[in-house]
Amino acid sequence: MKRLFIIAGCTLLCTPCGAFTTEAFAQSANQKDLKSYNQEQRAQRRAQRLADMEKYIDSIVLSRNFEFNPQTIQQQPAGTMQFITNTVYTVTLWRGSLDVCLPYYAGYVPPYKYVLLNTGVPNVSNYTEQKTEQGWMVSFKANLYATAIDYTFTFEIDARYGSATLTISNTWYSPVQYTGTITRIY
Repeated sequence: MKRLFIIAGCTLLCTPCGAFTTEAFAQSANQKDLKSYNQEQRAQRRAQRLADMEKYIDSIVLSRNFEFNPQTIQQQPAGTMQFITNTVYTVTLWRGSLDVCLPYYAGYVPPYKYVLLNTGVPNVSNYTEQKTEQGWMVSFKANLYATAIDYTFTFEIDARYGSATLTISNTWYSPVQYTGTITRIY
């Protein structure tokens, strides 16, 4: 009999708890559904932002009017990377003309000479642009300082993030590589 009262008492006490447990479980399921929905929405917004950035970079490259703003410089193949903090250093391509203001390492073997490429060129030659899996590959040649040396400028542009790598090479010196960003100019 004593056991019967204990079982009946437990049953009466647990009946309201069962309702609360069921309600808490339903709320937990709703929260999980809401969290999953929010995650899907964030993923869609992120994908849309990346698609918009790719369209923006595509329009910049196809217009052939852009500015490269370097953030690092490195002598190739294994030189030390240095940060560039001067905002005046740029490479500007505007309507087929080129304006260069960049630090540059001249020389094929150490000691390299640190010089400044600061000139404008009215036209570039062998301009090619090619769409790649990551973004764009833009390449052209320019004859700086009216010498017989052609400098080859090769941009590897990441369309998702707007970052770019510029490699300047010629037949006399080791290549120099810059990393930075591409922006539109009007």
